[in-house]
Amino acid sequence: MGASHSREGLELSDESDYEDDEGSTRTESEEQYEDAADDHASMRTPPVSNKTLDELDSKLKSLKLKYGSPETPMNLRNAVKLYLHVGGNTPKAKWIISQKLTYYEFVKTLKIGGDDEDDYELSSGGDEGFWVLKVGKKIKVRVSTDMQLKMFGDQRRVDFVDNGVWALKFFVDDEYRNFITKFQDCLFENVYGMEATEANKVKIYGKEFIGWLKPEESDDAMWEDADSGVWKGSGKSPMTPVRDSQDLLEEFEEAATGGGIQSLALGALDNSFLVNDSGVQVVKNFSHGIHGKGVYVKFDEKDKWSGGSTPKKALLMRGETNMMLMSPFKEGKPRSTGLHQLDIETGKVVTEWKFEKDGTDITMKDITNDTKGSQLDPSESTFLGLDDNRLCQWDMRDKKGIVQTLANTSSPVLNWTQGHQFSRGTNFQCFATTGDGSIVVGSLDGKIRLYSKTSMRQAKTAFPGLGSPITHVDVTYDGKWILGTTDTYLILICTLFTDKDGKTKTGFTGRMGNKIPAPRLLKLTPVDAHIAGANNKFHGGHFSWVTESGKQERHLVAAVGKFSVIWNFQQVKDSAHRCYQNQQGLKSCYCYKIVPKDESIIESRFMHDKYAVSDSPEAPLVVATPMKVTSISMSGKKRGLRN
Repeated sequence: MGASHSREGLELSDESDYEDDEGSTRTESEEQYEDAADDHASMRTPPVSNKTLDELDSKLKSLKLKYGSPETPMNLRNAVKLYLHVGGNTPKAKWIISQKLTYYEFVKTLKIGGDDEDDYELSSGGDEGFWVLKVGKKIKVRVSTDMQLKMFGDQRRVDFVDNGVWALKFFVDDEYRNFITKFQDCLFENVYGMEATEANKVKIYGKEFIGWLKPEESDDAMWEDADSGVWKGSGKSPMTPVRDSQDLLEEFEEAATGGGIQSLALGALDNSFLVNDSGVQVVKNFSHGIHGKGVYVKFDEKDKWSGGSTPKKALLMRGETNMMLMSPFKEGKPRSTGLHQLDIETGKVVTEWKFEKDGTDITMKDITNDTKGSQLDPSESTFLGLDDNRLCQWDMRDKKGIVQTLANTSSPVLNWTQGHQFSRGTNFQCFATTGDGSIVVGSLDGKIRLYSKTSMRQAKTAFPGLGSPITHVDVTYDGKWILGTTDTYLILICTLFTDKDGKTKTGFTGRMGNKIPAPRLLKLTPVDAHIAGANNKFHGGHFSWVTESGKQERHLVAAVGKFSVIWNFQQVKDSAHRCYQNQQGLKSCYCYKIVPKDESIIESRFMHDKYAVSDSPEAPLVVATPMKVTSISMSGKKRGLRN
């Protein structure tokens, strides 16, 4: 079928070849090194005191070994053991020792790379340069989320990516904790350009977000209170990892018609749609996925997009009988001055709309439905638009309420019914709506803003950014959870809070006060991130799809390179989940299922909840690549998934 798990579950042996700094190859036999995802016990490195380290340092210097030589000075208080992961995702994949004993340090520099790069290292702090992690002479990497650093407190170990996957093993607990603290401080300074002091962190996050600033002080009660009934975690023990409990049953794959797929428009009724540069392929919805109907709507030459660009956004409307197509590329920028309206039943573009306000052409970079399920409404005539500093609602009727068409005007203008043009600085990137029409907006600076359904002028709640732009955002039907996508991780936010009267509300309806729960991060392991490729980034993070009050989304899915990555929603929310044990900072979840494809993935989405059947509690997953579309059914027969 093609599904696979995270590739960390490999035995790590110290009986491996490694290269030292001189390039000679050696074989070592030492203590067993426990793997991150291996549940079997392994022997541990015995504690080493500072006195022992000092004695070892003195002995090495007296022996004039290279570790104590002037050419490669060693501070044994930063002593580590360095491992390298080899073999990728092949059966021969394993960890080997790269250096049995080396050291690390954090230094500020003006550049990385070049023969004389040491000349660019700064002797003191200040505003210039950026922090890098150096490990001996083998590693020099900028401190950033691109490193995909993963920590294992019980093993005194961190893994990370830098032109390969590396692991550092620390000899004492204090050194491990000091490394994590210093890494997080350097990351803060690299992201925000200011020292990681308490005052500066409060300046960035705000006093209301103390849980984001100090996750160990965060109140996780809301994460648990948000669940009820069968979704409530026991809290007694970590839940079984998704990869051990979830079975991907079947795969239906077929080639796309008419050229490379550019976007996927899933329908909740009879049909879904694959859009490419020459037309739209109509596919039929089934309980086991989607299949071609042999129907292909080809665009007329007169309907070709200006500049020949392909429509990248397809929005279903009017009971899924119409589709709004937008090609958000104008002069190299991701925005459009208008869109086309396709009548699916006739296969014709019936209107080419313009975005205009007060007689002036304006642009939009994204459009979405008024509510989570409004595409099912046959009378729907409005939708939402977003640009860098604009959030608004458009109406296809004129101000007298009459539906405009090409029959009465050569270039109909959409009616701006409500919205706001912000003066500057919002840098909106993406947005989504809840079941009642509340709006969540993600921004370039990483901020996520919540707007009530009654006002687009002022956000009820604004979550601070973590330094990475939000490229896609989704929200649950009930508005309790938000999923933001960044290049290197997903961020899951709980919007619930208790007001002064003791009532539980969401951040869409009121200001959340000072007890805002800390978010959770969803990440790839360093091994999987490296296999996915340095230039491949997360995109299109979605919840599974429900449009009925009282129903709860069950999974989250995002694409990265040739991978679709699936998380169990309940597991991510469970504070007792084993991924969160022995972590410092924001909790990060690494339990997921990978569905690999042989092409880069355009989009991964779960079908509407109505297509879930009795033996599969989740609707099928649809994965679109440029030339193929695949449907994957999920089974809940094994333990761990709940009906």
